[in-house]
Amino acid sequence: MIRDYQAIQKTWFLKGEQKIIPTYGKHQGVKLLGILNYETGKVYCVEEEQYDAKVFLNFLNTVLNQYPQGKIVMVLDNARIHHANLLISFLETNKDRLQLVFLPPYSPNLNLIEGLWGWLKSTVINNVFYSSVKEIRKAVRGFIDSINKVQENTIKRLCLRM
Repeated sequence: MIRDYQAIQKTWFLKGEQKIIPTYGKHQGVKLLGILNYETGKVYCVEEEQYDAKVFLNFLNTVLNQYPQGKIVMVLDNARIHHANLLISFLETNKDRLQLVFLPPYSPNLNLIEGLWGWLKSTVINNVFYSSVKEIRKAVRGFIDSINKVQENTIKRLCLRM
């Protein structure tokens, strides 16, 4: 979730002149679902109004369409929607193409996409005031588009090479 009331991140200001980031206090934001292709560095991201099992199921279908061949291994946290009953038959039907791997609890550092979200927030969101969710969406899309133009930079920053 990219919220409209981001905190001040690392910054500097003159002594006695604290930086002030305005807010309009609506507590809105943009909910993102995304995948990071570990081999190519490509990021695929969608915005949603809500995040539930049905939305996640649609996202999984979209991922299968984005990558029509080969096996996909998706690393996930243990959110309840990732284990929803709604997914059981879909996962069974697609078990030859899609495998979900669940991380241990409280280990976001093991999920590469978490590094992407941190990178996005520190680059685009923190220390900036956006007067509308529309502006936040535009900035997020711009960031994703820019890193997808030079996918090698994403690999260097987020993906471990052996």
